[in-house]
Amino acid sequence: MVGTPSRADARRNHERVLAAARELFARHGLSVTVPQVAELAGVGRATVYRSYPAKDDLVLAIAQERFQRLDDRTIAALTDPDPYAALCAFVPDLFTTLAQDRGLAEAFFAGQIAPAADLLHQLTRLVEYAKPSGRIRPDLTELDLRVILCGPIRQLIVLDQWDERVWRRYAGMVLDALRPTRAGEATSG
Repeated sequence: MVGTPSRADARRNHERVLAAARELFARHGLSVTVPQVAELAGVGRATVYRSYPAKDDLVLAIAQERFQRLDDRTIAALTDPDPYAALCAFVPDLFTTLAQDRGLAEAFFAGQIAPAADLLHQLTRLVEYAKPSGRIRPDLTELDLRVILCGPIRQLIVLDQWDERVWRRYAGMVLDALRPTRAGEATSG
């Protein structure tokens, strides 16, 4: 029983570190430093480094949590009987979520951590499921989807634009880009 209070204290500190990291990454993006997280959490840097030896470990812990929520929504969309409608609901929701969390937006754009890459793969599956509806370009590839999705996301980040209405507007443009060309329009070859 002697160790119980210190374990409880360690758990509280760990939760404070995670809460501080969530808040700071969401508000300021991935440029936040470990000392900033420690300060907001009210703990020493060593406390953070004990659980997360490198900042990337802390980023990954927060990103996995956030991406899990998005992944759950993507899986639900994949089971929707109308995958096109599910896609049209998911993309604006994704953009709104990214507008609310700068760190998540940066991690999604970078695509260098597994959860971001997994989410892009799941979105590609959703697009493939929606293609038979005839409302998605039949020639759309995973690369096309990445470029069409990540281009606006990257520019909104670079322009420091975090208004959800603006992000939702670009989500609509992304959906427009996924639709087949109308008869008589030039197509890329």
